[in-house]
Amino acid sequence: QVQLVESGGGLVQPGGSLRLSCAASGIRFSMYAMGWYRQSPGKQRELVAAIGSGGSTNYAEPVKGRFTISRDNAKNTVYLQMNSLKPEDTAVYYCNGHLVTYNYWGQGTQVTVSS
Repeated sequence: QVQLVESGGGLVQPGGSLRLSCAASGIRFSMYAMGWYRQSPGKQRELVAAIGSGGSTNYAEPVKGRFTISRDNAKNTVYLQMNSLKPEDTAVYYCNGHLVTYNYWGQGTQVTVSS
């Protein structure tokens, strides 16, 4: 059974930092491209950052220079380090694993940026 389990969300003040983690099981993690998406109320789910099986990364323009995606294949875990958080970063953040026709999602973790 495939599971992607996110953790690390919460409430943080503007300018603060959070690190999200996504632990994967049931897949050959090192072969998968992994990504973080987010969805705010009334908006479509959008890509935040992605990392390929070889370690290449790409970021959505609004988070470039503030967020960093990384992976630890030994721990089957992908991370999203979020710095200089803004109120507009408030959303449910989802972990995604993708390989060819296989596409898996986590349950999401809430990130709220507010003073």
